[in-house]
Amino acid sequence: MRLLTCFTSLTLVVGLGSLFGTAPAPARDADKAPALVPVPTSMHDFMEGVFQGPYKRLKLVMIAEPKDNAGWKAIRGDALILAEGGNLLLLRKPEKDADEWTKYSVASRDAGADMVKAAKAKDYPASKKAYEAMLNHCNACHKKFDNGKNQLVP
Repeated sequence: MRLLTCFTSLTLVVGLGSLFGTAPAPARDADKAPALVPVPTSMHDFMEGVFQGPYKRLKLVMIAEPKDNAGWKAIRGDALILAEGGNLLLLRKPEKDADEWTKYSVASRDAGADMVKAAKAKDYPASKKAYEAMLNHCNACHKKFDNGKNQLVP
């Protein structure tokens, strides 16, 4: 009887575990991972849609050191969006000069990541330095690939 009770309890725990998602997930075949494919849109629309909002918000909040946690969180969030945007740019390489595109994308991403780190530490001078470095990388890319248009001002 005691063995039957233990078996029933074990079955119930395993059954409930799988019902509520605590059972181990099945192994995932890396070959079946979905391909990363950019959404079809113009580069202008992509840049405007992904980068313009965070850039405009950061331009306003980077004028002075944030006074509270909400200000630092806003900087960190927008810096993260811009940094991850650098990864998205790597999916949209042009046919010509793709190596330079990659260089600018990685540099912008890394400066954005530095900004995230500095904002998390609430280090305004480091945040400002990373912000300006990120914009310099963006502007260098715009100079090369956008005929010098759409230059960003800190």
